Amino acid sequence: MIPPANATSTPETLELAAELRVAVMRTSRVLRTQATSDVVSPGQNSVLSVLNKRGALTMRQLADIEHVQAPSMTRTVNHLCESGLVARTEHPTDGRLVVVDLTDAGRAVLEESRTLRSAWLASHLDALSPADRAAIRRAAELLMEMSAR
Repeated sequence: MIPPANATSTPETLELAAELRVAVMRTSRVLRTQATSDVVSPGQNSVLSVLNKRGALTMRQLADIEHVQAPSMTRTVNHLCESGLVARTEHPTDGRLVVVDLTDAGRAVLEESRTLRSAWLASHLDALSPADRAAIRRAAELLMEMSAR
């Protein structure tokens, strides 16, 4: 659950929060589009990432994690199966269910995507001064701390 803004937050803090939210969203949007349009869509890449992190899942589990309806997930998984990036198998204990898992080709696409996204970020970081890179490093640390709470 996301807590509401603290009643004692200053206008400056609230303004910083709004600016940071926009900056993070824009950066995230650009990163989602980097290196995915030729092979997989950003949504398909997200499914590959979930499977890589969590292992084999049912279609319902995938749909719930991705916050989409079952028919949408079916279309996504169908495309990924046809591309050889995921494989469907029968559930080990419930024959009515299908389990989806990442293939070696899916792992390779995911790794290439991550590499290209990191390269995009690195190229932009290279253009910054050492002081600005240090500031971004510290901001990244703080964002990771904030997201772990």
